Amino acid sequence: MRTRAWVRVLLTVLVAGVIAGGATNAIADGTVRIGLLTPLTGPLSAMGKDMLAGTEIYLDEIGRQVAGRKIELLVEDTEGNPTVALVKAKKLVEQDKVHVLTGGILASTGYALHPYVDAQKIPTIYPVMASDDLTQRKPAQWVVRTGWAGSQPMHPFGEWVAKHLKYKRVAVIAMDYAFGWETVGGFQRSFEEAGGQVVQKIWTPVNVADLTPFVAVMKKDVDAVFALFIGQQAIQFHKVYQAAGLKDKLPVIGGGTMTDESVLSSMGDEALGITTALHYSAALNTPQNAKFVKAFEAKAGKWPSYYAETCYTGARWIVEGAKAVGGNVEDRPKFLAALKSVDIKDAPRGPMVVDKLGNPVQNIYVRKVERVNGRLQNSVIHTFTGVSQFWKFNPDEYLKLPLYSRDYPRCEKCS
Repeated sequence: MRTRAWVRVLLTVLVAGVIAGGATNAIADGTVRIGLLTPLTGPLSAMGKDMLAGTEIYLDEIGRQVAGRKIELLVEDTEGNPTVALVKAKKLVEQDKVHVLTGGILASTGYALHPYVDAQKIPTIYPVMASDDLTQRKPAQWVVRTGWAGSQPMHPFGEWVAKHLKYKRVAVIAMDYAFGWETVGGFQRSFEEAGGQVVQKIWTPVNVADLTPFVAVMKKDVDAVFALFIGQQAIQFHKVYQAAGLKDKLPVIGGGTMTDESVLSSMGDEALGITTALHYSAALNTPQNAKFVKAFEAKAGKWPSYYAETCYTGARWIVEGAKAVGGNVEDRPKFLAALKSVDIKDAPRGPMVVDKLGNPVQNIYVRKVERVNGRLQNSVIHTFTGVSQFWKFNPDEYLKLPLYSRDYPRCEKCS
């Protein structure tokens, strides 16, 4: 009987060893599957293609392998539609069995994905979606944002405009949705705390065809105009502004998307002199950025936009997290913890880590459009290092205040 008992113990140990070995081999032999959500068709497709190209460039640099495992990139077209994005996310997670989700471009997409990724407990990276509350009042446990919060560059920029450009009175014109509100809100708060005044706010419909009527009613007795548009509307604004004879009379400052490289190549002299703030510029003079710009130009035939860089760095973030767990991305809690602990010191945009709510702490660059060697670029004229989504404000006190919105902060000096 004692002999039989020892045999049973031995068999149990052998079987357990086979199972454990099989599990290890399954991890070693299987692919790490990354699901990318990006708009490849529709009005946001140019940005979406930059996102895809940036992701692919990094994965190609490392031979699409991590910790001895091959990397498979599965791409789904969201069409720039939050409902479609959620459907595609479900496909990637439940059918394709991806180990991590990434991508998305609209804030509304981020809010649509939040409940789903938390319910599924799927590690998720947001490299582009910038709505503040995605990592403030409504964070998702399973999301790490490697891009930015919309108001983040504007907090230091607002103060810088007041103190260094000495502007006292500014009129605002911006797109009438969350990204516009939060960008303007961040600027207004720090600009006014530094002694400036916002004296007019003009909100333009997201899909407006012609900005001429809105530009026509802007106040002219101001020191500058703060503008926030993306894509084709950014291109149109600069042309309408110049046609109205305002370019040489009222300086334009604004959010970084006003002159992002995704639109700058379609602009002419009307963009010269515009000053903005963002966490990236293709003109950054660092070895890491020079390497990335060269690789992107070789692949896409143009300079990289921030959409490209943030997805390039987002792909690296995923890979660094996978390395930290020895490739065992199947252990979701451990993989998520690794993603929240990544520390990159040499991204093209500069050093970055994420705070406890999952948003990057990173450099913010003040950029001025100049023509260098015949090409327009966002020349960096000032750098703020280590900027968090709360900047110099106390996070606990900050989160007690309302989210920046169409009516907050109030425009006390608006007539």
